[in-house]
Amino acid sequence: MPSYLPGSNAPDSERPIASCASIAHVARVCDYLLGGQDNFAVDREAAEQAMRLNPDIVPTVRANRAFGVRATGYLTGQAGIRQFLDIGTGMPTSSIHEAALSIAPQSRIVYVDHAPIVVAHARALVTSAPEGVTDYIEADLREPGKILAEAAQTLDFSRPVALMLIAILHLIPDRDDPYDLVSQLVNAVVPGSYLVISHAASDIDTGAMISMANRLNELTAQQAVPRTHREVAAFFAGLDLLEPGLVRVPQWRPGSVSESAVRAQMWGAVGRKR
Repeated sequence: MPSYLPGSNAPDSERPIASCASIAHVARVCDYLLGGQDNFAVDREAAEQAMRLNPDIVPTVRANRAFGVRATGYLTGQAGIRQFLDIGTGMPTSSIHEAALSIAPQSRIVYVDHAPIVVAHARALVTSAPEGVTDYIEADLREPGKILAEAAQTLDFSRPVALMLIAILHLIPDRDDPYDLVSQLVNAVVPGSYLVISHAASDIDTGAMISMANRLNELTAQQAVPRTHREVAAFFAGLDLLEPGLVRVPQWRPGSVSESAVRAQMWGAVGRKR
């Protein structure tokens, strides 16, 4: 996940974690919204302002996390995937790691992120994983070459891989060509691999979402770019979308009717490479 401090080109992974307490970070804001404790006062204030502008941000963040777990469960349990490359991990608690290993203990998971506090959590997962292989890479989605080269030390790219881009692409502005970044990743995996994306929507509850995004862009180190259904669908060009296609995240293969009815302002889908 990109995490540069204003006026600096240096990644905050090279700074002490405490030095990041002066500006909110999306990963820590989401941690607070999910009820976590790995955040600073500046993150909590940003989250509170976001909730005032857009009360549905809390169910949205929770539905997004649940989507990632359901997608992982499907890929592991039904599609037979045993390798996951999770880019823009955020706080990796109760997500890809647990969902995959609970079904297939031999699974291999590589987390990718830039934020120091996220990397610290990833290190803890690496050292505590009872089975399988879990690793982490300190990198930005804008560095696909570095990510793929380092991930190849853990993952076998001659076999299918699930590319997990959960709530990360809306942090990549158009000037950085997010479509090309996704294309480079998809081109590097074999047929039978999968692409999982969730993305903030600019065409669901548009007023509240845009107002919140604009405010968070003033408060956080990252700049969010919500996109339309059609814009998000373009990330899956050339892939076969699994049913039910690109939908609001709680509507992707929900576990219950009540789960599918949750209000959420993110699009989500899973695509398979032919």
